[in-house]
Amino acid sequence: MKQPYKILSVGGSIIVPPQGFDISFLKRFRKLILSRVKKGEKFVLVVGGGGTCRTYQQAAKKVAGLKDVELDWLGIYTTWYNAEFVRMLFGNLAYKEVVKDPTKKIKTNKSIIIAGGWKPGCSTDYDAVLLAKNFGAKELVNLSNIDYVYTADPKKVKSAKPIKNLTWSEMKKIIGKKWTPGANLPFDPKATILAAKLGLKVVFAKGTDIAQVKASLGGKQTKGTVIN
Repeated sequence: MKQPYKILSVGGSIIVPPQGFDISFLKRFRKLILSRVKKGEKFVLVVGGGGTCRTYQQAAKKVAGLKDVELDWLGIYTTWYNAEFVRMLFGNLAYKEVVKDPTKKIKTNKSIIIAGGWKPGCSTDYDAVLLAKNFGAKELVNLSNIDYVYTADPKKVKSAKPIKNLTWSEMKKIIGKKWTPGANLPFDPKATILAAKLGLKVVFAKGTDIAQVKASLGGKQTKGTVIN
């Protein structure tokens, strides 16, 4: 039986943190993926724009007052650059180019496929869900700089509490319906609607916690949030 691809939505802020590259983390993350590839596993890594994207967007708004669609394109270009960086880290094991259309059928024997953003109006979360649909995956692992989905933004609301399990209906209430370029949400609204429709299971894990990432990939997570 052909080994299915595992879909990972990788937040740009763990690849390119605001404070600069964490070389130690990148080495450990690369080592983890390579070790699992050696065991026969395959991965699609969908790389986001993160803080770099938001930095460009905020500057562009202040200087030229760009429209939302233009700001989204700026963010998409940022994901492509971040994704190309990640693709190069895996050398010949990775597919020859960054995937920019998550609905496109890809024929390859490569064990690692790297993808970036696609169209305005959503984040790479939506692209990751589309890729899960494209590859027939039933589960998606979302790696970001948060350890759980919270009842509210813990940076703004001190009483915000972590949630271990959620339904998609509950998730919709937490994140709302509106998408804005560079929005810092645990999962974007458009991705949430499609994931719910597909019955997709999404596991949220703190991407910089390699032990948690490893557990999530193996279906043995003890931390993080599970939505289905």
